[in-house]
Amino acid sequence: MRAVGALAAAAVTAVALAVAAWRRARPVREVLFFPSRPCCIEALLAEAAEPGTPARPCPCPLPSADTALSRLVRRLLSARRSLDLCLFSFSCPQLARAVQLLHRRGVRVRVVTEAQYMGLHGSQIGRLRHAGIQVRHDQHSGYMHHKFAIVDRRMLITGSLNWTTQAIQSNRENVLVVEDAEYVKAFQEEFERIWEEYNPANYRFFSERQ
Repeated sequence: MRAVGALAAAAVTAVALAVAAWRRARPVREVLFFPSRPCCIEALLAEAAEPGTPARPCPCPLPSADTALSRLVRRLLSARRSLDLCLFSFSCPQLARAVQLLHRRGVRVRVVTEAQYMGLHGSQIGRLRHAGIQVRHDQHSGYMHHKFAIVDRRMLITGSLNWTTQAIQSNRENVLVVEDAEYVKAFQEEFERIWEEYNPANYRFFSERQ
């Protein structure tokens, strides 16, 4: 009987491990809707900075809730090798802190943004540049209006959301998070094209004479 019990326990453990492995292997398919309730992400940032270290209590009054914002931060913090951002506007301090943390952790971060909005009050672009993150911007009359991110060249985050506190807390917005090689490839190629087009070496400050 003991042998049967041991075999049954082993079988249950094996099934549990198989289910866990299957869940980990499933490609990400997630839709986030905003506005998001205000929440504290200090525990997420602390865990990402020092995995396994118990998070210190945060004195802020905000709850550590499962919200659209916290889920977006989790997806960003899953980056291990690279994070490419193509954003019209970026003024959310919480998302900027997550991006800076990834940079300090050795993740290669590149940012493409809209020139007319990067200098506005509250923009986080200057802070990212000061941290040593590569940033490039447009030099054209049309807006660089994309809003997408690519994590480790495998996960696409895209939608209507500008990365601003106003949009996150007040606007009706959507974000799609997918691990789909075909879609990631298309957006990665668009990012690389824009990244090269916005290379400062290609800028033309004066009209070339005919």
